[in-house]
Amino acid sequence: MRPTVNPQLTMKPTTLLPGPQPTAARPTTLGVLGGGQLGRMFVHAAQAMGYAVAVLDPDPASPAGRVADVHIATAYDDEQGLAQLMQRCEAITTEFENVPAAVLGTLAAQRPVAPHAQAVAVAQDRAAEKAHFAACAARTGVGPAPHAIIRSAADLQRIDDTLLPGILKTARLGYDGKGQLRVQHRDELAAAWQRLGQVPCVLERHLPLRDELSVIVARGADGTLVALPVQRNVHRDGILAVTEVGDGAVDPTLAQQALDATQAIAADLHYVGVLCVEFFVVDDGSPSGALVVNEMAPRPHNSGHHSIDACDVSQFELQVRALAGLPLVAPRLHSAAVMLNLLGNLWWRDDVAVTPDWAGVLALPGVHLHLYGKLDARPGRKMGHLTITAPTLAQARDVARTAATLLGLPPWR
Repeated sequence: MRPTVNPQLTMKPTTLLPGPQPTAARPTTLGVLGGGQLGRMFVHAAQAMGYAVAVLDPDPASPAGRVADVHIATAYDDEQGLAQLMQRCEAITTEFENVPAAVLGTLAAQRPVAPHAQAVAVAQDRAAEKAHFAACAARTGVGPAPHAIIRSAADLQRIDDTLLPGILKTARLGYDGKGQLRVQHRDELAAAWQRLGQVPCVLERHLPLRDELSVIVARGADGTLVALPVQRNVHRDGILAVTEVGDGAVDPTLAQQALDATQAIAADLHYVGVLCVEFFVVDDGSPSGALVVNEMAPRPHNSGHHSIDACDVSQFELQVRALAGLPLVAPRLHSAAVMLNLLGNLWWRDDVAVTPDWAGVLALPGVHLHLYGKLDARPGRKMGHLTITAPTLAQARDVARTAATLLGLPPWR
């Protein structure tokens, strides 16, 4: 069943101007739930515009908390912590989708909150998310992969054979490839469901993928919507490895279809804030392939990090603008770009700690290094990213491949 969203519960148009206010002894303060790297880059963008920022995150060494004006180090559902956040902030957002949706609802009773709790709740549940995508597909023609919801052993028995081989995904708390298992036949499906703890899951048919895309939009409380250029993505082991943007990165027809689908997904949720929707390009025998919508993230996204260096308005500034009710302007791509994710593996060689060759990388033209202030480099942990900008995508790719070689990153096509 498609989730319903009550537009009366979404954020009302409100303008919160930056800097010191005539009636207050402090600058306008924005709040963010979550202290990871996305929160850190939100803090940087908000502070650059003259806002103060309060971060609520239980980790006293969180990347965002370390650069915020105020760090409230409590659990996300701690009543005293939430009361302190509301007391300090004029509006509140989130930097990750697994913050309890009920907490956003509690905050929204006292302060403007974007995105709203109902939209985040849909993104937290793959079953609800698929239902929303399927409903929007009636208008856009771009729907989810063939799938089935598994909540019981009886559901396993009813699975259609056409969904195998497939990928079994937990309905909740799965990201960056976590909570997912590939299955070839029914016996593997039953065993995989056992391994995942017999929690509600979604089984998706395995599709012949040709490519992956993402669309990042910002939508205001008044319905205004702007978008970053459509990005081409490459994943390794379920984690984003490379993003490319610029002329030649994405087929223009597919890009427009993906943008139209994302606009419908956001509008039907009465969404306010920054939203990323990811798509598969499936090999259907046509020259360009066919689009399938995969998942959404109710926040800025790893694939949009290039916008800090390659666009005149970044996804994080758009998040600030949407939350504060400021005008949303369409970002302009002034450089082609390639973004390389930097995982904790780079700091280790044969179980020996090493320092990546930053001097060699930074000697290359158009290279922008962003490290997130994380103190523990673990394999698979997102530690930072490189953005390589150039006049053309071909030039950006050439430099990015040289940088990848210096860092020991594998090649991509």
